[in-house]
Amino acid sequence: MTDRVHPFTRVVGAIIIPFLVAAVVLLYPLADTTDKLFAWTIRPPITAMLLGSAYVGGIVFFVHVVRPNRWHAVRHGFPAVLLFATLLAVATFLHWDRFHFGHLSFIVWVTLYVTTPFLVLAAMIVNRGEDPGRAVAEPDTTLPRWLRILLALIGLCSLVVGLVLFVAPQLAISMWAWPLTPLTARVCGAILTLPGMVNVWMLGDARWSAFRQIFQAQLVSLAAILLALLLRGGELLWSRPSAPLLVCGLAGAFVVYLALYVWAERRRVTAAR
Repeated sequence: MTDRVHPFTRVVGAIIIPFLVAAVVLLYPLADTTDKLFAWTIRPPITAMLLGSAYVGGIVFFVHVVRPNRWHAVRHGFPAVLLFATLLAVATFLHWDRFHFGHLSFIVWVTLYVTTPFLVLAAMIVNRGEDPGRAVAEPDTTLPRWLRILLALIGLCSLVVGLVLFVAPQLAISMWAWPLTPLTARVCGAILTLPGMVNVWMLGDARWSAFRQIFQAQLVSLAAILLALLLRGGELLWSRPSAPLLVCGLAGAFVVYLALYVWAERRRVTAAR
């Protein structure tokens, strides 16, 4: 067990990154133009920015995959990416009529989500057995059991809510913080599964180094979501209780994740000394 990221996995990451960068440009600063430039029209624009925020975190994650790195440092992010990509592939075919047929972005979108689940699964198979079960040649610290259980429970809630929204999008349409369609409800559900899948793995892995780089991606993604809420706050349905709850919940999650990251990094530095 060498704890290496297999060259095939690095190639997969290198292939995915440019598509994520292009999607972020189209969905975040150009959120108002999805009717002309993206694979389907996303309204209101805050939904496009939410998806773009998820892709921002994806860029950070796959940069860690491509650069010289240890497999155990990125391993727990792959099941989350696999589930997310699979759900978006299913959503695409369930709502085929909503897409801009023949548009370049539509062709790229379909190609990406038809192939990505298989590429990510192949990367997981190629790297199986590479994790030695301990930190290798780097300072590390462990996360307390109570903290891992708490984060795993939060992640499980996010995962369950995300899957429920995907299976029953009508539930989200009537209660969500801004207007949704069945397709965008399923997209929001898929996004919620990302942190959920990551946190659940904490039940079986106490190493901070196994989550440190993934948490960096999650923090960047949360920061992008909060900026989107700040820029597009007028699109929220403040008459619904979900609007202030969502804003407060995301802001609280960012503060908690940032505090956890700083605290764990201090423990890691102390261990190195």
